[in-house]
Formats: sequence, C-alpha cells, structure tokens
Amino acid sequence: MKDQRPIVILIFIFLVSIVLLIRLFMIQVVDDSFMKRAESNAIQRIVDHPYRGLVYDRNGKLLVFNNPIFDVMVVPKEFKVGDTTRFCELFKISKEQLIESYTAARKYSSVKPSTFIKQISTKDFARIQDFLVDYPGLFIMTRSVRSYPNSTAGHALGYIGEISSAQLERDSSRYYSQGDYVGLSGMERYYENELRGKKGVKYKMVNVRGIDKGPFKEGEYDTASVAGKNITSTIDMDLQLYGEMLMAGKTGSVVAIEPSTGEILAMISAPFYDPNVLTGAEFSKNYGLLTKDLEKPLFNRPVMAMYPPGSIFKIVQSLIGLQKGILTPNSTFACNRSLVACHNHPSPSNLFGAIRNSCNPYYHQAFRQIINREVSSNTFTDTKIGLDEWRKSVLKFGLGTPLGIDMFGERGGDIPSSKLYDRIYGAGRWKYSTIYSLSIGQGELQVTPIQMANLVSIFANKGYYYTPHLIKEIDGDPTQIPSKYQIKHEVGIDAHHFDLIHDAMAEAIYGTAARAVIKDIVIAGKTGTAQNPHGEDHSVFFAFAPKDNPKIAIAVYVENAGWGGRAAASTASLMIEKYLRGEITRPALQEYVLAGNFIY
Repeated sequence: MKDQRPIVILIFIFLVSIVLLIRLFMIQVVDDSFMKRAESNAIQRIVDHPYRGLVYDRNGKLLVFNNPIFDVMVVPKEFKVGDTTRFCELFKISKEQLIESYTAARKYSSVKPSTFIKQISTKDFARIQDFLVDYPGLFIMTRSVRSYPNSTAGHALGYIGEISSAQLERDSSRYYSQGDYVGLSGMERYYENELRGKKGVKYKMVNVRGIDKGPFKEGEYDTASVAGKNITSTIDMDLQLYGEMLMAGKTGSVVAIEPSTGEILAMISAPFYDPNVLTGAEFSKNYGLLTKDLEKPLFNRPVMAMYPPGSIFKIVQSLIGLQKGILTPNSTFACNRSLVACHNHPSPSNLFGAIRNSCNPYYHQAFRQIINREVSSNTFTDTKIGLDEWRKSVLKFGLGTPLGIDMFGERGGDIPSSKLYDRIYGAGRWKYSTIYSLSIGQGELQVTPIQMANLVSIFANKGYYYTPHLIKEIDGDPTQIPSKYQIKHEVGIDAHHFDLIHDAMAEAIYGTAARAVIKDIVIAGKTGTAQNPHGEDHSVFFAFAPKDNPKIAIAVYVENAGWGGRAAASTASLMIEKYLRGEITRPALQEYVLAGNFIY
C-alpha cells in the first residue's frame, strides 16, 4: 500500500490539472463573458474643472469671459501608438514633442492621467475626436481660457496661466494639481479664491482600448463642479478705453478714483498690452516676447512705478503748515530765485498765490519754518527732529507705505527720514540746506501713481480717503467685498483748511494748466514738472471735479513729456469731461494729446 501512495498523488495532481485546464479553456475560448468583464474593469477618474467667474465693469459691461479649450490627457501605462507618423500628423505635433510629452507624463506617474497635448482649439478637437478610440490611454479634458472682448485693462484684470511647481508646493489647501490654471496677476490673482469655483469629479468605466463604457455605478460617486463667483469691478470700461486711446504710444500712467468711495474708475499703465495674447496655446511664447520688450509693457506702473511727485506735493506742505499753525492764509514770502529757480509771476505771494503760481521759493522758505522749529540749539539736531515730525504728518496721507489696493506687488514709495540722511551723510552732518529739495516734491521723495490719485481724493474729500480698490460686488452682493475698503481714513487735517486749497487749485488751472479748463465744469487741479536727470522732465497733473461736488479724482503721469500743463493736464481734462459728460466737446485738444508733441 505504501508503494502505491506516490501513484495516487500523481493521479490526483493530474486530475486537478485537467480540471483547471478545462476551466481555463472554457473561460478563454468558449465563454467570453469573463473577457468582456475584464475589458470593462478600468475606472477612470475625471476632474470636472469649473468655469471661472466672469468679470464685469461697474455698469454691467462684460470685461472677461471664458472660452472652452481641450487638453488631451494621457495615462502612460495604457497608452499605445502604432504608426507614429500618422499620430503626429493627426495631432499636429512633432515626433520630438511626442517623446518629450510622453516622458514627462511617465515621470509624473505611469498610472495617473496628466496633460499630454495642451489647449486644442474647438476646431481641432472636432477633427480628432473620432480617432481617440484608436489610442488607448488618451482622453479629453475640457477646460476654459479667458477672453477679453474689448482688449482693455490688462494690468488691472490680470491674466491666468498654468500653475508652477513652486506654487503647487505652497498650496496648503491641496486644491490644485499639475496642469491647473491659476490667476497670476491683477484681479485674477487677488480674487483667485472667489473666481476659481469648486472642482467636481466624474468616474467612468473604460475598457482596455479606452472606449467609454459609461459612468461608474450610474454616477453614484460623481460630484458636480461649481462655477466661480462673478465679480463686478469698479472700472468704467468706456473711460478706461478712452484713457488707453489717449495714452497710446506714451509711457506713464493714469489713475482715476471716485473720491467718495475709493472705487477705481480707470487704471492705465502705458505702454499696455492686449490681454488676449496671454491666453490659449500661445501664452508661453507671447509672455516671453512681452518680458523681453524693452518698453516693459507688463510693468504695472500705477502700483509699481515710483516717481518724485514734483509740485503737486506743495499742497501737502501747505496743509501740514496750516494744521501746525506754522502757516496761515496770509503767510507771505518773496519769490527769491537765489534760493531756488522759479518762473515769472507776481511777488511776494501769500499762500493762495503760492499755490496758484506754484512758487518754488515760497515753499523753500515755508518748509524751512516747518522743519527748523528751534527746539534745539544745535542746527543739525533741530533739522533732524523737525524732519521726523514732518514725516509723521506726511505718512498720514497714505504716502510712504502701500495703500493696500486689491492687487499684489504694490510698492509704497518713500518718504525720507533722518535715518536715511544719517546713512548717506553721517549723523550730525546734514541740515536744512541738504534736504530743501523736499520742499517742492523733489529729492528723495518717491510716490506711486495710485498714491497720487489717492492724494487728490483726500483733497476732494477735505481730509479723508477710502483705500482705493477694484472690487465693487461679488456675485451681485456689495457686502462681500473686503471690509478694509469701507474704512474711512482721516489724515489729521481740519476740514476748513481745505477751503483755501480748493479755491487755489481751481485758480491754478487758469495759471499753469489753461488747457485743462472745461466750460461749465469747475476743475480743481495742480500741475507738476518732475525733474528727470536721464532726459526730458516728466509731466504731472492731478485734479478733481466738479470742485463743489467731486465725482472724479485723477492723477496723470506722462514720462519724458515736459511741462505738466501740457501732456498730463490735457489728458486729465479730457478724461474728466468724458466721465462727467460722456462725450468730448474739444476735438482739437484730443488731437493735440493723440499727436503727443508735448515738448515742442
């Protein structure tokens, strides 16, 4: 019996093997149900990207909308291509691009989908969609790119682009994935969380050839995407377009604000660019061209450029002197040109006349009285104490630090302190004669165009401002905008001091900016000609109107355009008329600005 045991074991093994072989034969050859089930066992997770919120101007006109585009996605492990030449012709890519895209996708993950061919147009998608079944591992993901119907306000609105690896690493929310699009500048970046919406997910069954077999478990686990919130901006599109027309071919900026709210009506950075070029498949190419452009069209001058304010700063000096009791409306100084250069006008001047005629020697002497208060017998120490006290007053006007506009990258300008001059000249080695250029808005003073516009808003409001901002409503609800834009900022100057300032600024238009005069609209303004050691001086002008019920405050800065009463004042005056009347009644002045021959 012991001798038969190995034979029994062998027979048992043989019989089991026969059974298994027969079963396998039935599964693979006779019964194809298992094969069909195997072909249907792949579950594909598809992210449903939401549409970004739309952006409107303050009057409900569309500024930004979405255009659908299609990305070809690949799962490397499943991807198979036979005829490489035919594939490349069909999808309009080179063999090198095919290899590079596949290698990058495989490096990311062999089993997770990633972008293979980006941003196929609707036309190309219609051409290739019937051929996708021939290439296992490929499928289409629908996305959207931004489109700008009027090609305006690129710096204010911003643009979106593919998220970088560095941004992905900083994404603590884990919302984004490789290949996602994100706001990169302007409102698109600042309000990314509101505009982006919420992703959805769809699970579908596909066979080994990539053919769609329908939703997994009838869509039980699918979630719908939620579109981003629509935003109403403060921009007036008609005013913005008109300002861009006037600034075409020039370098500089225009910022217009509604004084009573801080809402930005127009924000122009020249030279500007068509925001449509930073959308779609040509984004990288066009972005590279813009960054290499020597005129720097991507540089956002209203919030990033810093300039000496020039004579417009004399209004700040006047108000500080009045508030401290150092100046009165009757304070009189001679136009002593041995102190600093000036143009021809009656002398001596009281404060009203100094503002009207923009008298440099007047402010040289007035600023000395503000700085040197004889609180110390040491001249150097006295100047140092006076300068730092003066600086505290200036900072209250929203100068020297970023205002907090709803845009990243805002710079704060510079209001010099004693520490700066100690660092430059050494402690105890500088005095008023070293820093007197500050009296007329020159020297180390630096302000941004948005600060200039805010400054004239303060004058219009007689002593307060709301932080300038681009957001008016979110999803039709004005209460959703950040609360910081509804806080009233007092600058520490009594309201009655502004009466003289308003009257003098209204008269100044006739003295230094006659081109800015508009029939039946009283403008209060001030010219400035900021010195530029590298070429022609910069033309500066700011104003508000109407004088007795301000609806618009505007600051214009045109680089290398000479006297402020020409380029800047003319541009500002036209934009004021456009906003208040809706039309232009001075075509000759418009032609003068468009021609741009300001220094002749």
